[in-house]
Amino acid sequence: MIRVLLADDQTLIRKGFRSLIESAPDLRVVGEAETGAQAVKLARETGADVILMDIRMPEMDGLAATQEITADDALAGARVLVLTTFEIDEYVFRALRAGASGFLGKGVEPRDLLEAIRVVHAGEALLSPKATKGLITRFLSRPVKADTAPSELLEVLTVREREMVAHVATGLSNEEIAEELCVSPYTVKTHVNRAMTKLGARDRAQLVITAYRTGLVRLPGA
Repeated sequence: MIRVLLADDQTLIRKGFRSLIESAPDLRVVGEAETGAQAVKLARETGADVILMDIRMPEMDGLAATQEITADDALAGARVLVLTTFEIDEYVFRALRAGASGFLGKGVEPRDLLEAIRVVHAGEALLSPKATKGLITRFLSRPVKADTAPSELLEVLTVREREMVAHVATGLSNEEIAEELCVSPYTVKTHVNRAMTKLGARDRAQLVITAYRTGLVRLPGA
């Protein structure tokens, strides 16, 4: 059973998500928060596995709440899934850097929301390879100065692990990476998981951020 915490200042949205989520046999809502501060408090009290986090909330916004949750060692197993509007919202990259495991638009299809919760809980890609590619194209298009040299941060990785991280950062799934490198998906998953462990990454979303922060992967022309 995946325990879900809802954080949104709009009651109707929370109620709608609760109704949908609790219709799934493997998901259960364990709490509702109206503010970022409440979200942090309830995350600690309920032991939620996944927090659906709105960005714009009173007292403490979703970005600050996400950062506080992901920085708490006692909440190491929690995953934050940010809710946003792609067309006007440029907070997605900041949310991921704060430790969020993925993002969704509030107009998401019901079945996609349920699957996204499961995917994020499993520590997989942001939501899908398509979502990862969208993030790279839309939110990493501006040059970002690498704040840690690859030789310093990535030196713990083997050459093969660096190669896997680079492929993950381009938005490829394990199956696509396996096909490109002529290895098994299990081999890819093993290398990716080892890279996550060595880098202290909570999930593949953080591998994407690390790849761009360190300059391991750059956008064409950047």
